[in-house]
Amino acid sequence: MTITHRPILFALPLLLALSGCISLGGPPPESLLTLSATSRASAGSGASAGSAQPVIAVQSLATPAKLDVLRVPVAVSDTELAYLQDAFWVEKPASLFRRLVGETIRARGTAMVIDADDSVTIATATLHGTLIDMGYDAQSSAAVVRFDAVRVDGKGKISTRRFEARETGVPAEARAVGAALNVAANKVAAEVADWVAGG
Repeated sequence: MTITHRPILFALPLLLALSGCISLGGPPPESLLTLSATSRASAGSGASAGSAQPVIAVQSLATPAKLDVLRVPVAVSDTELAYLQDAFWVEKPASLFRRLVGETIRARGTAMVIDADDSVTIATATLHGTLIDMGYDAQSSAAVVRFDAVRVDGKGKISTRRFEARETGVPAEARAVGAALNVAANKVAAEVADWVAGG
């Protein structure tokens, strides 16, 4: 079984302990991970541009290289990174998280949400930023989601804020980590939605 990591420093005891759960090799996964919104707009709900509701454009999110893949990153130490065995996203984390945030804002029923980058001109506010972390911290057995958000209102005022959620006590297994990341991502999305609404 192959363990891949980027840094030169090598924490052998911890890597040996994790060797059964972290790998880049092996057969295709039996299932794929995704994010599911806990708050959803009801069927038939909607809004139209030009109404009293604000129009919020949720734009594409930036990510570091470790998240620009279909794998779940594992922070083995402060200087080492691996990927969780058998844990594959159905699409890249930034796209999944962007839609989750958009759906969470939409479910509030207080704004029209658009998530097409070419529709930003009709927006009264835009939301973008960097998804810094959406992975597993082996040292604390925690699923971690961290997002640096940037909000620009209709007058061009820029606000930034960092959001983070952690689910602890999570075993280093694909299904458990996927479920914990979904919980953490929904917590962050709810906080982002509240922040955007407070505009």
